Amino acid sequence: MAMSPATTLQRRWRLPNFTPTITALTSLKSISFSPPLKPKHGALSCSTDSINHSPQESSKGGHLKPGLYLVGTPIGNLEDITFRALRVLRSANVILSEDTRHSGKLLQHYDIKTPLLSYHKFNESRREQTVLKRLREGDIVALISDAGTPGISDPGMELAKLCVDENIPVIPIPGPSALVAALSASGLATNEFTFVGFLPKHAGSRRERLTVSANEAATQVFFVPPHKLHQFLEETSSLFGDTRRCVIAREMTKIHEEFWRGTLGKAKEAFSNHHPKGEITLLIEGKESCVVENPSEFQLENKLGDLISKGHSLSMAVKLVAEGTSMRRKTIYSLALRKFGKQLEAEDDSN
Repeated sequence: MAMSPATTLQRRWRLPNFTPTITALTSLKSISFSPPLKPKHGALSCSTDSINHSPQESSKGGHLKPGLYLVGTPIGNLEDITFRALRVLRSANVILSEDTRHSGKLLQHYDIKTPLLSYHKFNESRREQTVLKRLREGDIVALISDAGTPGISDPGMELAKLCVDENIPVIPIPGPSALVAALSASGLATNEFTFVGFLPKHAGSRRERLTVSANEAATQVFFVPPHKLHQFLEETSSLFGDTRRCVIAREMTKIHEEFWRGTLGKAKEAFSNHHPKGEITLLIEGKESCVVENPSEFQLENKLGDLISKGHSLSMAVKLVAEGTSMRRKTIYSLALRKFGKQLEAEDDSN
């Protein structure tokens, strides 16, 4: 989803604490395209018009084996598409598209004539057998979503499963991903993360999923519809705590790209009266792991001795001490025998 570099838009209101990122392009949905400009002789251009394709490469099926191609497409900026993705889209026999009108703008911009076939969550179960038939017959089928990588919170997962079950090649054509883009620029931990995507609509299921996320040490990544942002912040601040850090990434790669950083409590305040537009990827830092230090041998000995002096048996003293620490009861019992075993034996003999 992007705009011609010549296109200018009025700037919308800005939310507090957002850091704007300058980019030349914006949403496909908000603009109309003009034909790409031809570069002057000798000038360097990133237009695909200047790329020379051999007849085999640009013809249907040239250098491509039959199969299902999952093609990543821009999440906002039309320049974020690979040469390989363009070649696959040109070479395919058909392109499965979540929204043919929306994807038509992308194909028109790059002068791609491959026919489109609608494939979305409302018709994917009906389309599957038709698509599988074409794949069995040796067609090259490209699958794209409205933005990003197909099958990731978008149609395509079930079709990929069916193809794998039937030994039909499934070929990923890597490209843009809102998940990776937001995570890489978030400033939160990236060594471990959980991608949750869109939450369930049912309140009980949603709370159950959020409760699991709230107790994970890994960064949690969500897709949040803009009209549900306030509800999301209310629910997460309650379960995660107001002090948990979060990052709200909005309109990434577009002209109004913005990142909001702060705590869930501050986010709830900041967005209580603001209703942002555009796709939102929201990240929440993982729960800090509480490292419980085991008591020293000296501390254990004091606790055991205190309990025994109050009349508790050795086994009861061990049990009570073990309940207050993460140490194994067997370890504490060995210490108790070593420190107090002879003392208790002597007391028994004297009695």
